[in-house]
Amino acid sequence: MTQNSVDFNQQLLDFLAESPTPFHAVQAMASRLEAKGFTRLLESESWKLTAGERYYFCRNDSSIIAFVYGSQSLAEEGIRMVGAHTDSPCLKVKPQPEMVKQGYFQLGVETYGGVLLHPWFDRDLSIAGRVTYRTQQGTVTSRLLDFKRPVAVIPSLAIHLNREVNQKGAVNPQKDIPPVLMQVSGADKPDFRELLAKALKDEGADNLDKVLDYELSFYDTQKPSVVGFNNEFIASARLDNLLSCFIGLQGLLEADGTQSVLLVCNDHEEVGSRSACGAQGPMLEDFLTRLLPDSETRLRCLSQSLMISADNAHGVHPNYSDRHDHNHGPILNKGPVIKINANQSYATNSETSSAFRHWCEQAEVPVQAFVVRTDMGCGSTIGPITAAEVGVRTLDVGVPTFAMHSIRELAGVEDAHGLYRTLGHFFSSPSALLDTRR
Repeated sequence: MTQNSVDFNQQLLDFLAESPTPFHAVQAMASRLEAKGFTRLLESESWKLTAGERYYFCRNDSSIIAFVYGSQSLAEEGIRMVGAHTDSPCLKVKPQPEMVKQGYFQLGVETYGGVLLHPWFDRDLSIAGRVTYRTQQGTVTSRLLDFKRPVAVIPSLAIHLNREVNQKGAVNPQKDIPPVLMQVSGADKPDFRELLAKALKDEGADNLDKVLDYELSFYDTQKPSVVGFNNEFIASARLDNLLSCFIGLQGLLEADGTQSVLLVCNDHEEVGSRSACGAQGPMLEDFLTRLLPDSETRLRCLSQSLMISADNAHGVHPNYSDRHDHNHGPILNKGPVIKINANQSYATNSETSSAFRHWCEQAEVPVQAFVVRTDMGCGSTIGPITAAEVGVRTLDVGVPTFAMHSIRELAGVEDAHGLYRTLGHFFSSPSALLDTRR
């Protein structure tokens, strides 16, 4: 039974609010999987996977694979896969971040991924991520931290002091964006690690001895919401690409167990995917090898499998419609988008796109296509990377979005639910994915 769009979107908003970092997103997905009976696997232990069961495992606390082991033969029917990514462009706290200027305590930050910087000014910012510390017993452990409340801001410079800002508004990421956290007196410089230690102890880390290091990001505390005069839009941070993670998760949770289905959500897509838990790393291949140790059976399974790489698409902006090919400008609330690129920045081909169009028809969901202007560069996704690393047929799709990589992005209320319904047919269709025996 599929959820109605209102209930689905409310759960999407809740998930986005729970997930200020990839670590929190994976934690939120894991809790939902366990509530539905999925068993957590540890990579350090021996696995014995059984048909009819449901499993998941995490790597680096920021990437996750969930798997429904169906009753059909893996070699004959393959695996229905969906891939997305957990990371989003943001500002990350530097290892030695403390600065005091004019009596204001600030933190130095690095830009992560292709951040759209201007929208970060004058927002109520908080800090979240993973902190690693030594316990009083001498062991090293990690814990997630989220300050939740606004603790910082990046103030704009008044237009009176920068008269040409609206004509020449370049932002220097080294000197213009260190957030302000507090005022201090004299030469006093707070120790950021001590601030983290106090926050962790307040949350119950009573055995903490010393904070050793951290992976922390700033984020906007404004909650995700439905906006628009007729409530047509979803506004939130991290729609790229937690929206796709949630869609894939909801589809997987409702899979009927006949087909084997898999969701992989990798970290580090925004910076190239080259990591142990990124799409260019071995995580998915490692899982498939442990699932099917015999190489011939594994290759037969992959020949019958298909991966849908789900990552947001650029909706045609009414103020900048000339940035799109005039025949390929996706409209918000007009359906999910098939992403196509002749130079393989997207992994879609005519057969995989045709299969997706078929499932959209079955779900009675409209479908659109995106091709970048021929005179503009094209971004990429985990789709081509996964296809090259694993050898699985792949297509790229996504929900049309405005303001991609901004601190607050915009999507349509109908599109996420439409892609979710389409994935329901993909996960449960009794017929072969494509004819591979011709």
